[in-house]
Formats: sequence, C-alpha cells, structure tokens
Amino acid sequence: MTSLEQAFQEVSVRNAPLSERLGYIAEKVRALSPSYGAAVDAFVDRLEQAGAGDEAPQVGEAMPGFVLPDDQGHLVSLEQLLEKAPVVVAFHRGHWCPYCRLNAMGLAEVETDIKPVQIVAISAETQTYTKAIKAEAKAGFPFLTDFGNGYALSLNLAIWVDDAMASLIKGSGIDIPQYQGSEGWILPIPSVFVIGQDGLIKARHVDPDYRRRLELDELCKAALAALT
Repeated sequence: MTSLEQAFQEVSVRNAPLSERLGYIAEKVRALSPSYGAAVDAFVDRLEQAGAGDEAPQVGEAMPGFVLPDDQGHLVSLEQLLEKAPVVVAFHRGHWCPYCRLNAMGLAEVETDIKPVQIVAISAETQTYTKAIKAEAKAGFPFLTDFGNGYALSLNLAIWVDDAMASLIKGSGIDIPQYQGSEGWILPIPSVFVIGQDGLIKARHVDPDYRRRLELDELCKAALAALT
C-alpha cells in the first residue's frame, strides 16, 4: 500500500490525460501484486459478462431525483440543482480508491471550465470520508452520501463485492463497510450522467471496469452541450 500511495502521489501531479494517469495506477497494481491484478481482471470480467450497469438510466430518459446529504451535512436535491443549471452527477467508490481519487481531482480541474454547469459526486461513504476526498481533490462541488447505496441501487448501478474480492480488499487494509457505516460489501459502478435542466440525461458513461473513467475533455463537451 505504501508503494501504491507513492505511485499515486507521483501520477496525481502529472499533466497527462486522465486515462493515462489511471493506466499508470493499474500497471503499478499489477507490478506490485500480480495475483491481486489477476483477481481484479477476473472480477471485472464477471461484471462485464453480466452486463452490470446496462440497465442504468439511458440518454434521453429522465434522471430519477435524489435528496442526499453533502459533506457539510446539508441536504441537496437534484430538483433544486436543476433550477439553476444542468448537472453532472458522478458516482465513485470512495476515498480509498486511487482511481476515484484521481477522477475526483480531474473533476475539480474542469469544474470552472464547465460553469454554470454544476457537479455533484456521490458515494455511500459517510461524511468523514467525503470530506477527505473533497479536500484532497481541492473540489468546490459537493460530495454526497448515498446511505446504503440506496440511490445507486434504484438506478441499477450498485454491485455486490463477492467474498473472495472482499477478502482481498480488506487484506490490503481497506474496510468498505466501516467507511460506509454499514455491514455490506456493496459499491456503485463509477459512472457519470450529464443532466439537462429539463431533467433528461444528455450523456452518460457507465463502465463496470472502475479503472476506466470518462475522459475530461469528453465530459466538458457533454456538459457545455447541455447548456444549449
């Protein structure tokens, strides 16, 4: 974990596409623990074969609403956000995931570029941990807590982490149930939805391979297009 954190700190300051930064972490994981890397590949393959995320809301459909607490404990609703401007909703796994940390930093990098479009990040983590990832990313947008992954479940975006993978994750010192204030090993599929003020989804990126995320320039294009 120490070596992986060193790799994260190194790549987090690189001026490179998000995909390149994420790929560097994936390569480091494989180099540090080939068995863990192989287990992740197998886990992701099972998710892809099962079509995980395929049933999530599609482009052109209405985005189901939410009312969730932010990192300051204030309730945030999608309906109220859309009264102001389009919204980018980004689901992430948590503060412990180096890919999510890099993605959060990337979102913070483009936050000003896409204004007045708003960004909200969602995970099942409690406020202690949403504050941590927000501070590290130097983000101005809110990080919301989806208790029990209830909202993600309603969108067909939640996955159960099997016992074998849960054991590997916990063996590396990561306790997802503790971070989420629950007992289950459930995670959201990292995804992005760009929602117009009419409440309809203008763009989406859903990928069960958490090592891949929407490239930042593509996000910017989709967000700015939602203004027209």
